[in-house]
This record gives sequence, C-alpha cells and structure tokens, in this order.
Amino acid sequence: MRRPGFRHNVELLGAVSVVAGVIMAFALLPIVGGAGLAARSVTNAFDKLPSDLTARPLPQVSRVVAANGQTIATFYSQDRFNVPLSMIPVTMQRAIIDIEDVRFYEHGGLDLKGTVRALLRNGATGTVTQGGSTLTQQYVKNVLLENARTKQQRLAATADTLARKVREARYAIELEHKLTKNQILTRYLNIVYFGDGAYGIGAAARHFFNEPVTALTLPQSALLAGLVQSPEAYNPRFYPQLATERRDTVLAQMLKYHSITQSDYDTAIATPLQLNVHQEPNDCVSSKYPYFCDYVKHVFENTPSLGLPLLRRGGLTVTTTLSPKVERAAERGVHQYVHAHEPAHVASAEAVVQPGTGQVKAIAVSTKYGDNSKLGENSIDYAVDEAYGGSTYGFHAGSTFKLFVLAAALKEGIPLGTAIHAPPAISVSGYKTCSGLDAGVYNLHNAGDSESGTFNLETGTWFSVNTFFAQLEQRTGLCTPIRLAEAMGMQPSDGGNIPQVPSFVLGSAAGFTPLDLAGAYATMAAHGQYCTPIAITSIVDHQGHAFPVPQSQCSEVVPPGLANTVTSILQGVLTVRGATGTEDALTGRPAAAKTGTVDNYDGSWFAGYTPQLAAAVWAGIPSSPNKSLGGLTIGGRYYGAVFGATLAGRIWQATMNAALRGVPAVAFSGPDRFYSVGVRQTVPDVIGLPVSIAESQLRGDGFNPVLGHAIDSTVPIGEVAGTSPGPGTQASEGTTITIYVSDGRHPHPSSSPITTVSPTPKSSGSTTPSPSSTPAPSDTPTPSDSPSSGVLRR
Repeated sequence: MRRPGFRHNVELLGAVSVVAGVIMAFALLPIVGGAGLAARSVTNAFDKLPSDLTARPLPQVSRVVAANGQTIATFYSQDRFNVPLSMIPVTMQRAIIDIEDVRFYEHGGLDLKGTVRALLRNGATGTVTQGGSTLTQQYVKNVLLENARTKQQRLAATADTLARKVREARYAIELEHKLTKNQILTRYLNIVYFGDGAYGIGAAARHFFNEPVTALTLPQSALLAGLVQSPEAYNPRFYPQLATERRDTVLAQMLKYHSITQSDYDTAIATPLQLNVHQEPNDCVSSKYPYFCDYVKHVFENTPSLGLPLLRRGGLTVTTTLSPKVERAAERGVHQYVHAHEPAHVASAEAVVQPGTGQVKAIAVSTKYGDNSKLGENSIDYAVDEAYGGSTYGFHAGSTFKLFVLAAALKEGIPLGTAIHAPPAISVSGYKTCSGLDAGVYNLHNAGDSESGTFNLETGTWFSVNTFFAQLEQRTGLCTPIRLAEAMGMQPSDGGNIPQVPSFVLGSAAGFTPLDLAGAYATMAAHGQYCTPIAITSIVDHQGHAFPVPQSQCSEVVPPGLANTVTSILQGVLTVRGATGTEDALTGRPAAAKTGTVDNYDGSWFAGYTPQLAAAVWAGIPSSPNKSLGGLTIGGRYYGAVFGATLAGRIWQATMNAALRGVPAVAFSGPDRFYSVGVRQTVPDVIGLPVSIAESQLRGDGFNPVLGHAIDSTVPIGEVAGTSPGPGTQASEGTTITIYVSDGRHPHPSSSPITTVSPTPKSSGSTTPSPSSTPAPSDTPTPSDSPSSGVLRR
C-alpha cells in the first residue's frame, strides 16, 4: 500500500531530480570544460546513475550468556546496538536535526539551498570543502563506507570530490522515495559514528554516560549531536573544552529553531559535561570466565555455518551451557591449589560436563588469560584440544586410562574375580594391534617394590597396580580398549588417532585433555551413553532469527550393566581403605573416580563423577611436560612427590563439593551381577567322548578343562563319564571344567552319581572367591610420598 502523499513525493522527486541535475551541471562545467554540455544532458546523465542503495546489516554487539542468562562476554567489530526511534528521546532527535539538517522534514533528500551555497564555494576547485549534505546524504555516505570491503572502496566512499557528492545525491533522492523520514532518521542515528569507538546512538549513550538511550538528558543529547561533525576533534574525553563549546553551539541551534525554551537552554548550558565513560568489553580477555569464552569462540570458528565474523558483527545472543555456580567452583578449586603465577610455571586445568547431555558446565585454567607473556598471561586453553584453542600435544594422562582397559576386560567377558599375579616389575609381550600385528614388549614396574601380589579387576583398580593392568591389557588386546576410548571421545590433542602401543594403559600413548577425559568418565555416569561435548544451546540475532547450533550426538558405547559395574569398582577408589583416592572422597554423597600419576611425577591427573556431574583435572608444567613436579612448592604447599590424588584429586574434590552444594545426593544404580563371573557359555555334553576330543571341544567353547579322578560308570573305560559343572550348565568363559573318566566298572546302586556344582570363575587355572568376599591383599601398598624409580601410574 502506498503511504499518504505518495503522488506528491513522486512529483517532488522528479522536480528535485531535474533541479539537481541542472545544479550539478553548473557545478561540473569547470571540470569538464563546458563545451557543448547542456543542462538537460547532464540531468539525463544524473538520472542514469545507480539509485538502488543496498544497506548491509550493521555490525552490532553480540552477547554470550550463561545458561541462566548472565552475560559472560561481548564481541564486536563495532560497538553498536540498534535502537528504535521510539526509544530515542525527542530532544536527541531534534538536536541532531537542528545542528546537521534543519530542513530535514522539508526536503526530498537534497537541501537545494544548502547545496547551492556549498557548490558556489566549492565549484571551481573540483573538491568539496564546504558542507551541504543532508542527513539522508550522510546516511548514504555511511552506508557506502560500511559496504566498502577494500581500501579503494573506502577511499571512494570518503573522498572530498564532486563525483562522490553526485553519487550520494542520486542515492539520497531515491531513498527518500522508498523510506519515511522517521525511518531515515532511525537508520542515521544507528549508523553514525560518535567517536571513541561508539557507533550509533545506543552505544554512544552507554559509552559516554553509561546510560540507556532512553535516559539521555538535553545537555547529553546536545553533546552527542555535536560530536557527529568531527568525532575525534570534539572527543569529550580528551578535549572537554572544545566538546563543551560544540555542545553549546547545538543548544543555541535548538533554541534558534524553537526546539527548546530559553529556560531549557539556560539550564542546559550551565550543566557540566559529567561524563561516565563505559568501555564495552570485547572478546574473552574481558570475560569473567575467559577460558570457557575462548572455547565458545573456537566453536564458532570451527562451525562452517557460523564463523567468527558472525559472532563479531551479528548482534547475537549466544546462550551457552555454562553454569556460573559450577564455573566458580572450578575456578576456586583450581586456584586453591595452583596459583595464577607459579614460580615453577606449574599450571592446572579442569573441565566439568553433565553426564547424558554432553553439556560443558565449566572450563577453568589456573593461568591468567591474555596475550602478554611478560605479565605471566596465557591464551592456551589447557583443558581442550588444539582445534579449540588448546595445547598442540596435550598431556599424558597416567592411570586414568586404566578405565578403558577395565571396561574392555568386562566387555570381553573377563570375570571380575580374574586373579593375576602382579610382581613389582615385569616384561609383557604378546600384545596385538587391531590388525593383528605384534606390538612388542612392554617393560614397566609399579610405584614401589612393595606393590606386588595377586589382584583381581577390583583390587587391581583400587590400588592402581601397573603390572596387573599391563597383563590385563595383554589379555584384552590393544584394539578393544583403544576403540572404546575413541568411542568415548578420547583422541590426542592434535586430532590424530590413538597409537596402538602397550603404554596406552598408562595414558602415555599420546597427549590428551581434561575435557575429553571428563566426557569419557561421564559415559559411565550416564550408564554407558557417551555424548559429544557442547557449549552452546541457542543463537538468536537482534531480530529474533535463530541459527542452527551444533547438537550433542549421544550413543550407547557400552551396556548399562557394564557401565554400572565399572562405576561400582571406581567407587572403591574413594572408599576402600588403602585405595589411591580415599583422601579425595566427596562430602555426603557417592562418587566414582580414578587417579593418574605420570612418570617421574611429571603430571597429576584425576577424573571422577557423580550421577549429576563429571570432571577431570590435570596439573603439570605445560612448557616442560617431562619435568617433575616433585620437590616443588605449588600453590604455597611443598610436595615431595606429586600423585594424582595429592594435587589434581584435591582440586577435583574442592570443585565437586562446591558445585554440588545444595544439590540432593543421588545414589548410583549398582553393579550388574552378570559381570562378576563374566560372559556365560553353556557347558557342552561331552559324556561318552574320548578325553582328547572332549578337552578340545571344551577349550573351543572357552572353558578350561582339567582331568579329575576316574569314577565308576557304565560308559566304556577311558571315555568321559561326567563333568563338573555338568552339561547344560551356564558358566563363564575361563571356568574350569573337571572331566571324570570312566574306570569301566558299573557303579554300586547305592553310590551317588556325579553332581553338577556351581561354576567358579577361573583365570589361567587359578580360582578366586567372589570379589564381594575377597579382602584386599595383605601386601597391597598404600600411597606413599617417597619417590621411587620407574613408572608411576597411580
């Protein structure tokens, strides 16, 4: 629908176009020589100039907010946020009109009086030194400048030439035809530069007075209106006297054109500047939570449909998964034990995720965020992968990787009660890669010579026995635990594949990050469901348009019963007397965890979870990852030796206790009894077969046949007369099946036949009682602060 006055405006447009063409013709005569150039021909040429002005969306400030809506960072290429005319005080509107274009509501894009005056003064020079631009023309100039992408385009948009004026005039006339005066005024006030980094009236009001635009007073409005002509020359921060004089000039214009009364003028002119400068924070260096902010920024950078330009220009509201409560807990936990400026350059990082959703609730790094290394600042986010702003190589993760071998063992049907003798030191061979290749010999030893004995899957985990797990890994093969780790989100920090080497079990196959490890441990808390980490839940621009955001991809990696059984075992790390993490147990709630100590005390790791939160912590020397933490003072405390429990574990404990304060404690589901004896198989019926064939069949089904004593039987002598457990019984792989051979004599009627006994878990011919009734070995060591040689992976 055409707005009122459309016919009048069209007629006015034509008249203005003709007059403008004639004026421009006279203006251009000295330049082109004037020979044979008629005013009408120039008018026609003027009409043929491009008139359709395309205005790109103006760059605006984007806000990154926490899950509760709290602003945690702002990003912008220009400090601007658009405001509607209804929010801009009338005094501000009148101030800009009275000082810049008093006939704004009367002309059709060109102020012919002002243009004639300017051209008479400028014509002979071919340049523009006298004003005459209307607000519409100024808006056009700002649009062309904003659209410029090259240096040449920017120079063309600001050049003091008649050619630029002619082009602006043509655009301005057409714009007056398409937009109302109020629309043009609104666009002008939102695009124009007010100086000192403030673009648009909304940002200017906030920058110079720390006020919303709706609260601008008359003196403030006059000051801002006066800045437009020369923002830097009248900058009130640096030239308050000049700025005051310019403001008073605006007030005088407003009085002259009856926009204010004499009383208003007298009061305003007597008012001091009263600046309250507010510098809008920009980027993560100004954020309260800079490392989480940095992670979000890299999510934009790594997502093709988003990108950093959108974050810096889009005027977005980016809602994140961050919980301020959890983030504060992580920040305080880290800094309680590792200070921002450690003389030995020790640093620490922690990531906290929500099981079952992948939502990243906190990322904390001990070092001060920034790019000035001389001030001890750091911009590398040690909690995340290189692609998201983290370290190139990551960090060896110690015994936290025993989780994956433990889960692989259960997945392959190795019973919890599997007993393995673990000497102080050992050389293990027979490792197989995914392609079946031999992975060589692995030489390693425990934290101390006293750490030896016979362990099962539970006790070996509780006391983090290296030589036990090296042998367990040999039984599972390298492929299953490594594939499990990858399925649970683990990858080297540089984005490569996990090397298939025996040292995987002790976390030294490559460098890893706390965020990936937290996500892996969260898998067990979520009953076997792994969810890829996410930090953003929604992105909306200032017009309410929503952008697609990366979603967490969740999948079941291990059966719930297996995950719950692993959780039950890891609970013992915190609760069983003498286990490696007992001093890091949480207050008043169940938790599951695993410690990790890197060779020679080079790093301290701890990963653990409750049903609601999972967190992983690393501490080390990032600039020298192979340098020992032993013998250093860290966080004001001296450490003779640094285990996973003694540094990272304390940070984890402090974080989780604070993050979960006031949150009801939730119990874990408990273990699945299926895994106490491993995968079941049916004992085959081998009665009547020759012993050699029976043994072969039993071995083929995964059992361990042994020869028992001969018994009376109707079966021919020398053949199998019975087994224990008997045919049809469900027994776990590795269960010992005793074969009874017939002696050829018929049994006495009163004798009892062979009975089937309940299966007993076996491993390599050894039996162990049920884990639930097995006490910890008497020679199981307790954590010690005394240094020892060799591998330390506790």
